[in-house]
Amino acid sequence: MADNQQTACDSLFDISGRVYLVAGAGGGLGGPIACELARRGAKLVLFDTCSEALARIGGSIDDAVCETADMGDTASVERLATLARDRFGRLDGAINAAGKLPISPALEFDEAVFRDCIEVNIVSAFTFSRAIAKALGDDGGRILHIASVSSFVVNPNYAAYASSKAGLAQMVKVLAREWAPRNILVNAIGPALTETGLTHDYLADAGFRKNAISAIPMGRLGEPQDLFGAVLLLLSDGGRFITGQTIYA
Repeated sequence: MADNQQTACDSLFDISGRVYLVAGAGGGLGGPIACELARRGAKLVLFDTCSEALARIGGSIDDAVCETADMGDTASVERLATLARDRFGRLDGAINAAGKLPISPALEFDEAVFRDCIEVNIVSAFTFSRAIAKALGDDGGRILHIASVSSFVVNPNYAAYASSKAGLAQMVKVLAREWAPRNILVNAIGPALTETGLTHDYLADAGFRKNAISAIPMGRLGEPQDLFGAVLLLLSDGGRFITGQTIYA
């Protein structure tokens, strides 16, 4: 009986053989997530704007397809979705782990930087989602975005980033409602501040680091592996009735 129960538990969260696109796969969250998915038997098409970072991740994953591409380029996303089907015979979904994190007092914020943050974190996330939804068609699948605790909490100097991530969390809800009849589930994960290349310069400031940690109940910065459980839930059969949610980690 115990063996049967263990088998049932494992199959509920099994993603072996499933095929996913990962945007921002060269980044501090996208890379570890891609490696964990591959370790669990998923087949991956990885892309990033940074070819060097992408090569480092791709070199550690057997049979991964790696392409330098911009998530905001709809034609590239559509091409990669087709490539996934041609290479692996199916497409089960996509993960958006790309993004920008500009932090600055609102009165000093460069308007161009603000607009670029919105463009990458919301507009590109929208066009990416739409391209993936079209590629999934009637087969259904999963779309997963990396949002942030800043989708919900308020911190000074985060006007651009928090606005973009709050918008992303709301967009996830809307797309989830629209695409649920097609069995396309759209969700997000909102990590706490995590030490990655994106946050390195900010966290090098001792005062910034101390303030960040003091606001986190666990008393430490987030780590990429803290997201693996939520990622696995939302991509597997265990999350087959979950949509429109942002799960905060």
